[in-house]
Amino acid sequence: MKLRLVLWLLGLMLKRARRGNRRFRETLDELRHLDWGIATEDLSIARHYRMTPDAIESAPGLPVDLDLELRFRDADAALSILRKPTQRAFLDGMMDGRVRLVGDSRDLTKLQKLLRHLR
Repeated sequence: MKLRLVLWLLGLMLKRARRGNRRFRETLDELRHLDWGIATEDLSIARHYRMTPDAIESAPGLPVDLDLELRFRDADAALSILRKPTQRAFLDGMMDGRVRLVGDSRDLTKLQKLLRHLR
């Protein structure tokens, strides 16, 4: 339940940053679009985000056409990494099997660049 709430709040934070943060909008303009999602490995908890300079949409589930997916071993692993989403935390999580990246690692770098502007 806690992870579902965190992922829903992340959607709100992304939308708020798009409206009020000039640097976030500029970075999003450079990316043009990024469709990504977060889920547990068993897909019991999943949410995706479709981001363009015009709008950010967030919905439950994990469609097959996403650019990037972050799959976490379980909800506890997801919460521990998402609390401090640094590049080092993701690398450590991938090394010990707590997180799996589905997609291009360059998209993860783009996402991290964008998420730096969230407050």
